[in-house]
Amino acid sequence: MKFMKLGCRPDTFYTEEATRAVMSDVPSDLTIKINNISYLLHKYPLLPKCGLLQRLYSEADEDATLKLHNIPGGEEAFELCAKYCYGITISLSAHNLVPSLCAAKFLRMTEAVEPGNLLIKLYSFFSSCILQSWKDSIVTLNSTYNLFDWSQSLGIVRRCIDSIVDKILTPLNKVTWSYTYTRPGYDKTRRHQSVPRDWWTEDVSFLNVDMFRCILAAVKSANALQPQLVGEALHVYASRWMPEIARDDEASSSRGDDAKRRLLETVVSLIPAERGSVSFRFLLRLLSFANVMAASPATKAELLRVAGQQLEEATLNDLVLLPARSGDESSYDVELIQTVLESFMRQWKRQVPIDERESMKSIRKIGKLIDYYLQVVARDAGLTVQRMTSLAETLPGVARPDHDHLYKAINIYLKEHPDLSKAEKKQLCRVLDCQKLSPEICGHAVRNERLPLRTVVQVLYYEHEKANSNACRKQASPDETERGAPSTSRVHENSNLLRPEWSFKGRGEATESKNGRASVVELNSREKALIRRISHKSHS
Repeated sequence: MKFMKLGCRPDTFYTEEATRAVMSDVPSDLTIKINNISYLLHKYPLLPKCGLLQRLYSEADEDATLKLHNIPGGEEAFELCAKYCYGITISLSAHNLVPSLCAAKFLRMTEAVEPGNLLIKLYSFFSSCILQSWKDSIVTLNSTYNLFDWSQSLGIVRRCIDSIVDKILTPLNKVTWSYTYTRPGYDKTRRHQSVPRDWWTEDVSFLNVDMFRCILAAVKSANALQPQLVGEALHVYASRWMPEIARDDEASSSRGDDAKRRLLETVVSLIPAERGSVSFRFLLRLLSFANVMAASPATKAELLRVAGQQLEEATLNDLVLLPARSGDESSYDVELIQTVLESFMRQWKRQVPIDERESMKSIRKIGKLIDYYLQVVARDAGLTVQRMTSLAETLPGVARPDHDHLYKAINIYLKEHPDLSKAEKKQLCRVLDCQKLSPEICGHAVRNERLPLRTVVQVLYYEHEKANSNACRKQASPDETERGAPSTSRVHENSNLLRPEWSFKGRGEATESKNGRASVVELNSREKALIRRISHKSHS
């Protein structure tokens, strides 16, 4: 950090009750009051350098007190200017330059009043030292917050922003100044350590939200950096000021925290339009935090749109590590995941696919991700059947070429929730398409005592139907096929929509009738018993 010292005399200011005075053999002949503090000073060092004091003194009575209640920077800034007039040593840096500049401008300590006055020295220090330093520019810009109007009128804000943005856009091989970078695995002490592309993100994260917004807006408008770098800056900034989004536990912020709500909405408004500029996990955390903070509908809608757009990039950990909402009995925020999935589905349905195969690949990738997620959340004792089935049913049929993973999720849920009623079990298994189960899963389902009997019978029926179809296909002559005889696969194409009716003929045989056709299938004793129980229940 750069420093500038002016003056050489020792500090002789002292305090007596609510009065500040200077130790001197000469009695005080100038009284200045700022808020609740009175300064007992002298005309001879102050008036020659301060144009404002000259005017006020000439207009006031001989013994009147000059009031400077509205001086920018308050008592501290005025005292620094007064010490300069007395020749007392003062130290200037990025931390106190802004209030000193504003106070000197207010007191009219200009060249017109006295050559080489304080204001010109402060401007010189600002231009030659502060703006040349990366960190000093950031500290100075941050210090303009409390004196923003004055700083803006003096050009301090604009010049600091220009200096910071110019350095951010500097080629990496020309970055020679000191910067803060504390990422894991990075060691700046190593010789020839290359400058990371996001070297600037950590330092600008110390800025208040308004200054940060100005910097990011200027960087984005330059179109010189990749959107991912802007996204990384947003992530670093949000993690510093909203640490809740970086934790895996429940967010504890108050819904009435207006400052954090405004900060969140600012971060969302700065997300680049390019897909993938921020990670899906970051978007999901922002969306969860937006719900906690009761953010504006526009902010939530934008987050939902972008999160839905990037759902294909999500991993299972992204979904699982999302903490549940406050007061929710479940350990996972399944409702939020479903909301994001619905956003994805709306966009997927609206898009005009250039390549149909890529479109199907995308929806099936999402289907597999959601089924894996269901397998994890199914172990949660607080997850209700309604929420489980609602998420499973959000996906269209084309998203699941098979239902093996969905079956595994249902089986886990039944195992972890042994006290479910028959109605709840039926509701849960209703989402399962038994025709889309592999032979291995069908074999498991037939022996699964947790499944409702009706589901087991459906599995048996479709397994027998597949066997009959295969047998018919083998018996069909090539000539019949060429003449256009209907294939068994087409006859049974929509068989999952029909409920088979069963009747027993004896000796382990049963007939299945549908659409006026009948066939005989061989049943073992357990299968026959299961079907008899279903048939008995349906008649009773």
